[in-house]
Amino acid sequence: MITNGCQQALDLLERVLVRPEDAVLVEDPVYPGLRNVFSRRARLIGVPVGGHGLDVEYLERAVARERPRLLVVTPNFQNPTGTTLPPAARHAVLRAARQAGAVLVENDIYGELRYEGEHVPPLKQLDDSGDVVLLRSFSKVAFPGLRVGWVTGPRTLVARLEEAKQWTDLHTDQLSQAVLLRFAESGRLAAHRARIVAAGAERLAAALAACERRLPEGARFTRPEGGMNLWVRLPEPLDAAELLPHAQRENVTYLPGRFFEVSRHDPGGLRLSFAGLAPDKIKTGIAILGDVFAKELEGSRAARHAQPAMV
Repeated sequence: MITNGCQQALDLLERVLVRPEDAVLVEDPVYPGLRNVFSRRARLIGVPVGGHGLDVEYLERAVARERPRLLVVTPNFQNPTGTTLPPAARHAVLRAARQAGAVLVENDIYGELRYEGEHVPPLKQLDDSGDVVLLRSFSKVAFPGLRVGWVTGPRTLVARLEEAKQWTDLHTDQLSQAVLLRFAESGRLAAHRARIVAAGAERLAAALAACERRLPEGARFTRPEGGMNLWVRLPEPLDAAELLPHAQRENVTYLPGRFFEVSRHDPGGLRLSFAGLAPDKIKTGIAILGDVFAKELEGSRAARHAQPAMV
């Protein structure tokens, strides 16, 4: 079924499948648009995301305990962390969903934005049952304003989604679909995607190099192989939300972890998005952030050492 991007697909899945107080497992941290859709009626259960995607052992325990209605994952270049789920973990996610009888939704909006490393098969391809619901979109590989996405899933579910979609907007804009079809048939979409991937690779390399050189000692960050974002965790006691105004005064910005949290508060976490900036601006911006963070870290440590001893 054609949708107005992946966001509408998520909304329709919530309308059709989720009942009040159903448990829905999502990654933590996670893209706010996904979290907000499913938090309308469901009990959201956050599954921690580490350097290699979601914590599979935690997921298996949560599935056994909560018996969720849905499990929603972004296995490729997850937003906000940029992490990718390895093949073994993908098989584990499939097993967990199958054992719980949960609907597994694969949000693969960033899968075409791989800049390096080996392609990893989507969950939908690894699924023998055909039950995985796959969401994809042209928004990231064509143009963000061209809201053309699609859902691939079991025929009976897609029929219910079609009915729900007719209630909301009748159908996805046909002019956008026609323009995109002509663009693809002409070969220009493939050429455009190649330029996007080449530019993304440069920007990601610039972001990773700048983080390596300019973030303060003790800071950690993910190392994506594609996508549009990476995740930084500042050393304690730095709070990314408190430091944001300091960065904005220097004309640099980011999104603190609180925008993405589900059930775990991570004050030192923040998302850097590199897709819309030239490499030189990325390096300059991260250098400024590094100075802001280092200055605050030095001040907090000096204040701690200056505190009088209690006797």
